[in-house]
Amino acid sequence: MVITCLDLEGVLVPEIWIAFANATGIPELKKTTRDEPDYNKLMRYRLDILKEHGLGLKEIQDVIATIDPMPGAKEFLDELRSLCQVIIISDTFTQFASPLMKKLGWPTIFCNSLVVADNGEVTDFKMRVENSKYTTVKALQSIGFETVASGDSYNDLGMIKASKAGFLFKSPDNIKAENPDIPAFETYDELLNAIKKVL
Repeated sequence: MVITCLDLEGVLVPEIWIAFANATGIPELKKTTRDEPDYNKLMRYRLDILKEHGLGLKEIQDVIATIDPMPGAKEFLDELRSLCQVIIISDTFTQFASPLMKKLGWPTIFCNSLVVADNGEVTDFKMRVENSKYTTVKALQSIGFETVASGDSYNDLGMIKASKAGFLFKSPDNIKAENPDIPAFETYDELLNAIKKVL
């Protein structure tokens, strides 16, 4: 049996931190895993900026409530889920994901969690496991599943390369140029057709 593993931000929904950067007028928060391969370093950087500006979980959740899935994302996901099992593997956080999962029809998501103080300050983050996307794909394979994977950023490359088939989707030019061996697509129809060929 094949399980398709998808990234969330940049693939199915817009980047949460970029939307938050735009809403708050803090351009430093636009940095994502497309720019910084080290996720721990990126999150420490983000938490420092939140603290500096006195912003907490509520402010981020208020922005997330205004985010809709990318055009065609829910339809793509619905059709893909009719063909195989699908798990969204994201480095986002449970406190961010729920409203987005509701808009996508409640697909399964594996993600991480934030540590939030009583006053709403985000003080830390807890990763589910180290290198979670790659580790999750290898764990699925260890219990008899084949995996297909797709994502757009540096932190997706591990799961893409470890899978039976892997695809870049809406990736920036630098990541496509550094990984010319990975097929890269820009539309959901292209990605769906590529996945169908390996199911």
